[in-house]
Amino acid sequence: MCYDDNARPPIPDGSLGNAYGEDLVLTSADGNRFMAYLARPEQTSDRQVLIYPDIRGLHQFYKDLALRFAELGIAALAIDYFGRTAGLTSREESVFEFRPHVQQLQLETFFQDVEASLSYLRQNVGAQGSIFTVGFCLGGSFSLLSGTKPDLGLKGIIAFYAGLSRSFGDGPSVLDQAKNITYPLLGLFGGADAGIPVSDVRKLEEALKLKGIDEKIVVYQGAPHSFFDRRSTDFAEASSDAWKQVQDFISTHS
Repeated sequence: MCYDDNARPPIPDGSLGNAYGEDLVLTSADGNRFMAYLARPEQTSDRQVLIYPDIRGLHQFYKDLALRFAELGIAALAIDYFGRTAGLTSREESVFEFRPHVQQLQLETFFQDVEASLSYLRQNVGAQGSIFTVGFCLGGSFSLLSGTKPDLGLKGIIAFYAGLSRSFGDGPSVLDQAKNITYPLLGLFGGADAGIPVSDVRKLEEALKLKGIDEKIVVYQGAPHSFFDRRSTDFAEASSDAWKQVQDFISTHS
């Protein structure tokens, strides 16, 4: 598990504006209804992020994260993965057993949900907005895989501690699919993440360089998986820099 119910995203440095958020239910092309949370800045934004949560789906950490983005002037839509198998039920840690639902995830239907989410952003937030994916853990893997879909019309992909050895069904690993990424990429990893060896991160970096992709990979030495947490005061400097990297990446590629 990436974040528990008490985890909260760090506060970005600098001046923050006002933001407001709302719970949504979106519908995919196959009729699947899934939960989402939209956070809007006070002023109209031409920058947008689609947030892919960790393995637990849409829980409070990602609603708060969406609001932090909106306070920076970036509209944010966080989505859930489990509408097909768990419906619109709570994703609170105490009541939701995520593992059986994760095992049933399929890339084809996941990307149907992504397309519905992107359509919602373009129709309701800004048709000409620059859209980026931002994913964490499982969502980081999904963010990298989104990078292999040029028809999504993204401006870039951002992945926090993406599982690189993960595969879906009988398909190749996320790392093996990196050669198909077409968008600019920002990858943020912990150097002490026991589940994601730095050697795999360097293989990802090399694959992107060989492809000629505009990429930046940052490894925070000594930082564990899920270091991006307001409670992790020992890694506050890494969290602050991660926010800066994300903002700079979005500004550069918008």
